[in-house]
Amino acid sequence: MVILETNRLILRRITQDDFSNWSKILSDKETMKYYESPYDEKGVQRWIDWVVGLYEKYGFGLCAVILKENNEFIGDCGITYQNIDGEILPELGYHFNKNYHGKGLAKEAASAVLEYAFDKLSFKEVYSYMSEENAPSYHLAESLGMTLVKKYKDKELLRVYKITK
Repeated sequence: MVILETNRLILRRITQDDFSNWSKILSDKETMKYYESPYDEKGVQRWIDWVVGLYEKYGFGLCAVILKENNEFIGDCGITYQNIDGEILPELGYHFNKNYHGKGLAKEAASAVLEYAFDKLSFKEVYSYMSEENAPSYHLAESLGMTLVKKYKDKELLRVYKITK
């Protein structure tokens, strides 16, 4: 089910059929360096089950990001509810195959997801949070027009960004 389409990308629901492609991304040490550890097969399955559950519960969640030119699964991008410093908030999340970093694809996907979040899901504000050390992620948030609203300590120091419709 296609949810969004941009010039170079298709965003659709993640399915069990994505396991192998998604595993390549979530098990990669470099891609997952801002997480506690890369995911093993059980972790990838839990991730897919969680995302499918989000679709069932809320009607939205993370989307598979597919590159139109070769139909390759290159990551995910979407809106989920996250506990951010004790509040359950709509969060823009994204994870991309390291081979596609620096090409503007994450920004293209995230821009489309933000428009969808405001126009179709009727959110008034959307957040994004990440490790203080994850400069690529917070630079992307800033390039989308998101503003740093706070930093807080959980297991590590986290940055919280927000954008308002």
